[in-house]
Amino acid sequence: MTKKERFEHIIDFFKKERPIAETELDYGTPFALLVAVILSAQCTDKRVNMLTPALLERFPTAYEMAQASVDEVFEYIKTCSYPNNKAKHLVGMSKMLTEDFNEIVPDDINELQKLPGVGRKTANVIASVVFNKPALAVDTHVFRVSKRIGLTTNAKTPLETEKQLVKYIPEELIPIAHHWLILHGRYVCIARKPKCESCGIAQYCKYFSGK
Repeated sequence: MTKKERFEHIIDFFKKERPIAETELDYGTPFALLVAVILSAQCTDKRVNMLTPALLERFPTAYEMAQASVDEVFEYIKTCSYPNNKAKHLVGMSKMLTEDFNEIVPDDINELQKLPGVGRKTANVIASVVFNKPALAVDTHVFRVSKRIGLTTNAKTPLETEKQLVKYIPEELIPIAHHWLILHGRYVCIARKPKCESCGIAQYCKYFSGK
């Protein structure tokens, strides 16, 4: 099976079996999603969704969060991973968003990456989810699953993974493909013990075939 054929089979499966695939982070505004994605680094979406309601009720906009102290934000997020750094990032991001972007979350990946706490993965999530741009965010699930099932070859970094994936995924499907791979990695292609017996793409999977 060629790589192109593997992509085609897997994409066809997901298009049929998971026509709707969305982020599991709760959000109501682009700013709220930006906050949630920053918090989600090395932290589960479930945990983030437990923290954001109170945080965003207190600081619903970038302007209001920009007025907060790092210690005040920390109190709302202290049960997530790396709360000290994330509190600094959230306040810094909010200040820059207020001062340089008139509180409007930019849709450009390069502009997004100027914000504290926003790397390429986070920028791609925002561009994809909020603005439906053909940006594919590579988190740990996407990186692992893509390699395991044979969609990527010798990709050693998230950027290399991203470049290999977008080469074979039709542009209009790139936003949803990000969620296909994340959800597959979260619930089926689990890191330690993948559920190959119940996996709908096992017949196209390099790991399952042992090749």
